[in-house]
Amino acid sequence: MNGTGADAMETEERKPKKEKVPRQAMPEQDPAVRVRNFEEVPLGFSEETAVAEANRCIQCKKPGCIAGCPVEVRIPEFIHAIAERRFLEAARILKETNSLPAVCGRVCPQEEQCEQVCILGKKGDPVAIGRLERFAADYERMSGETSVPAPAPSNGKKIAVVGAGPSGLTIAGDLVKLGYEVTVFEGLHKAGGVLVYGIPEFRLPKAIVEAEVDYLQRLGVKIETNAVIGRIATVDDLFAEGFSAVYIAVGAGAPVFMNIPGENLSGIYSANEYLTRSNLMKAYLFPEYDTPIVRGRNVAVIGGGNVAMDSVRTALRLGAENAYILYRRTEVEMPARKEEVHHAREEGVQFRLLTNPVAYIGNREGWVMGVRCIRMELGEPDDSGRRSPVPVPGSEFVIDVDTVVVAVGTMANPIVPATTPGLETNRRGYIITRGESGETTRPGVFAGGDIVTGSATVILAMGAGKQAARAIHAYLSAG
Repeated sequence: MNGTGADAMETEERKPKKEKVPRQAMPEQDPAVRVRNFEEVPLGFSEETAVAEANRCIQCKKPGCIAGCPVEVRIPEFIHAIAERRFLEAARILKETNSLPAVCGRVCPQEEQCEQVCILGKKGDPVAIGRLERFAADYERMSGETSVPAPAPSNGKKIAVVGAGPSGLTIAGDLVKLGYEVTVFEGLHKAGGVLVYGIPEFRLPKAIVEAEVDYLQRLGVKIETNAVIGRIATVDDLFAEGFSAVYIAVGAGAPVFMNIPGENLSGIYSANEYLTRSNLMKAYLFPEYDTPIVRGRNVAVIGGGNVAMDSVRTALRLGAENAYILYRRTEVEMPARKEEVHHAREEGVQFRLLTNPVAYIGNREGWVMGVRCIRMELGEPDDSGRRSPVPVPGSEFVIDVDTVVVAVGTMANPIVPATTPGLETNRRGYIITRGESGETTRPGVFAGGDIVTGSATVILAMGAGKQAARAIHAYLSAG
């Protein structure tokens, strides 16, 4: 080998490797501090941290992250804008496809969606897409320079959306941009659905939801609260009032209990009531807000999903000395986000796994004072693919508690389906639709979110709203 070739090889060998930038950490409240307040736990990226994280994105030619996002956010494009410190532009790009970016940046399970297919995740940590989404949305809001696109020319057609949760708000935003006059009917006194009644302040501040709703109203969406469709008016009435199509997004907010002895004792809540009292009705600020709630010293929460984590972490913040998660499987099968489980452990939540309640024990005054449990072991997988829990004979024991929150799932809200002739539901009360379009068995009526799928994630409900917006537009354009 000649000298020139040897020198070239030596130079190549000495060429320093490009330094690998690690995924940027999100600063958080200290667990010992946050467990006694309702302020947001993750504190958000600084400008410099956001730029550093955005520069980790390699701008793939065929980005899988977009396909992994149910609302089709142009992820590489908004991240590139952050990398170039065009923060307001990043927010604008986000809002072209997602009307609730500050919400999604906080509660969307990115680890199972866009970040799961990030190419960097194959050999290391994926880009923190959700945290960057939150940063861009928060930057715009705090800057006071929120851009609102000019109203689309009216096409003269009215759409009714029943339910102001994530699915209803998403479809409203998409349809108003297409020139439709959209009115959202919400049964509660605040728009947001599960975003305001179900998710605690420390995960999703109400001011964030209010800002996102305000943006939609500035786009032209009309929102009527305290409007329970099925009671003040039916779907038939909405058509009679001149609406061309109706989208049902009432969620799955009916509580589910376990039907075990002692369930009617005082001090036993459904997660729906417990979280609604605390979140929407601000019981955590009692007596400033006149909404009482039991502040138990020893609180058991039954379940292993995100709702269970929200409930047990709320109990700690309401003053519980001992807060338990009772879950009949192991942590491997637990459906809650890993981040929420991690935060719960940091805050002192006690996990009683492979444990299943079989009865409640009450005192003479009719208040719960204990929960009788049986130990479980895992058998064969059930229909969901998770291993089925099997009771261990003779393993019963009692946990002393004064408050119980049952977070084992929800059922379909029945009022709208029951008052809408021609609208078919399945045996569980969920509305039957034809594929992803959201088209129901009743002409002109579409549905999406938890009232179709059962309890799912915020982002999947939003994705359903986006798909239904396209379907309604096609349906009315063809007519």
